[in-house]
Amino acid sequence: MNTIRHLSRKDAIDAGALDWQAALEDVKATLQLLRGGEAGMVAESVMPLGADPRNKAYGLPAFVGGAYDAAGLKWTVHRAEPIGDLPSISSTTVINRLSDGAPVGSVESALLTRMRTAAVSAAAIKSLKPEGIRTVALLGAGAHAQTHLDMLVALFPGLETIHLWNRTRANLDPLIEQAVHGSTRILPNADWRDALADADVVICCTSSPQPFLDKSAVRPGRLIMQIGFHEVMFETIAASDLVTVDLWGDFAEKSAKSLFQMYRAGEFSPEEVAADLPALLLDGWKPPAEASLYFSSFGLNVFDIAFAARVLARANDLNIGTLLPSI
Repeated sequence: MNTIRHLSRKDAIDAGALDWQAALEDVKATLQLLRGGEAGMVAESVMPLGADPRNKAYGLPAFVGGAYDAAGLKWTVHRAEPIGDLPSISSTTVINRLSDGAPVGSVESALLTRMRTAAVSAAAIKSLKPEGIRTVALLGAGAHAQTHLDMLVALFPGLETIHLWNRTRANLDPLIEQAVHGSTRILPNADWRDALADADVVICCTSSPQPFLDKSAVRPGRLIMQIGFHEVMFETIAASDLVTVDLWGDFAEKSAKSLFQMYRAGEFSPEEVAADLPALLLDGWKPPAEASLYFSSFGLNVFDIAFAARVLARANDLNIGTLLPSI
């Protein structure tokens, strides 16, 4: 009997889903394969789920060659807010072998998505702020904020302070309680402007459908990273010396991210992008030290497939997960 392996979130964690170094290696290796034509993505399929623009279902296919040998699809459903005991984002990634099409397995992948998103942020910070960082402002209190907080503490041991802000102050308490602080101070703030006061890096992880981060956030040498929905005003992007992205693709025609809305409004041209993630990680592109920087992270589904393939391969070696009949 042919079988496939399904990994719950706990299974994925047991198989190394929370390994930050492996995540960083996946990001760089996948970009190398992408550049060499051994990895690729096609445009996502987007299905609205009601009037709220944040309620959508996404089908995101990609393939990754090399040691990953994977073709797969991430199916994810986003809700503006959690409903009952369900999270706001639910996601499953299905993997087949790229070489022969054989089914491999499936992974509960909301956690993998958060890990690859935060790993991309870490890689971008290390490239765009090579002199190091002392203070970060982290905006938002959802799952992406939690994973970014974990990433900052794990990968930036010299970080002195992380300032937190969220519209609902009480939602910050679970982030602080769950965080492994180390020597880094983690401080809540009542106003986002106070959180930004001395930040080297500003990480936006909110689900706000209306932009609020105005051009007062732009400072020489500061990096503003947009991970969330539509927090950043057009004027803020325009005021930044250099605009960088993970990648520019067909998703610019549909994405609700601030930069792509600005592009479709005729207020930003793709030619204005100073560097993308391949330029940062593969070519060693560096900005001037005092430049004000903006980084837009769309979130590339090719990383989801690489992460899932790596975790499934490790689970197979360790005999983790549930075997299900396939063909």
